[in-house]
Amino acid sequence: MEDQKFVEWDMDGSVAVVSMTGKRQLNTLDATVLHQLGEAFTELAEQSEVRCVVLRANGRAFAAGADIVSMENMSELEAQRFSEAGQLVFRQIERFAHPTIALVQGFALGGGLELAMACDLRVAAEGTKFGQPEVTLGIIPGFGGTQRLPRLIGQGRALWILLSGQLIDAAEACRIGLVNEVVPAENLDRHGLDMAQHLASLAPHALRMVKQAVYEGVELDQDKGLSLEAALFGLCFATEDQKTGMRAFIEKRKADYAGK
Repeated sequence: MEDQKFVEWDMDGSVAVVSMTGKRQLNTLDATVLHQLGEAFTELAEQSEVRCVVLRANGRAFAAGADIVSMENMSELEAQRFSEAGQLVFRQIERFAHPTIALVQGFALGGGLELAMACDLRVAAEGTKFGQPEVTLGIIPGFGGTQRLPRLIGQGRALWILLSGQLIDAAEACRIGLVNEVVPAENLDRHGLDMAQHLASLAPHALRMVKQAVYEGVELDQDKGLSLEAALFGLCFATEDQKTGMRAFIEKRKADYAGK
């Protein structure tokens, strides 16, 4: 089991495509899968050509949650450590320097939804089901669901999903801001790659600073968030991105950030 690859990645130009292989039924998440996800993003952080990451899955589900069989007999301490391990990997994904896009199909439940929420953007195939059904198992989300979901869709909507355990479809997920776009299932990979290639063509330092401003700023009061934004705005003017972008604008041509 340890030798099986449940997570693989390859490059499509400057876009890294991370795939859950479907070798676990419905891509359920256990300690091995979490470890391999963390390894993949660690490796990608060392690849200078990476400008954007797409996270996708083979099989009938993006990820149907954590592996309940392996969790059933966990002690209190074991469960806490499992939660912390998942949180660490998902935080690593959230903090990845470049934009990340989750391409979600089938089901994104429990830990699967938490994984999708760790990415910057989410695109769903029509008919995908989303939910945090942990309360139906007598537990709560452990990989960040209680924290990221309210930040994404607001406390009231998040509490209904978290407290009821009920699932929502892709159209509703898009309406409430949980996903950015819904596309036909057969177009999911192509649409996601097109989005990723667009982001990969933009100024990499500016994109990093956008992520920093948003993810750090949401934890601050507005005045401190504005100060953070101003500081990062200033730092932009110490980068080649700013010089390249503004010069291209003045000269009425498209900016070329390749190799920047």
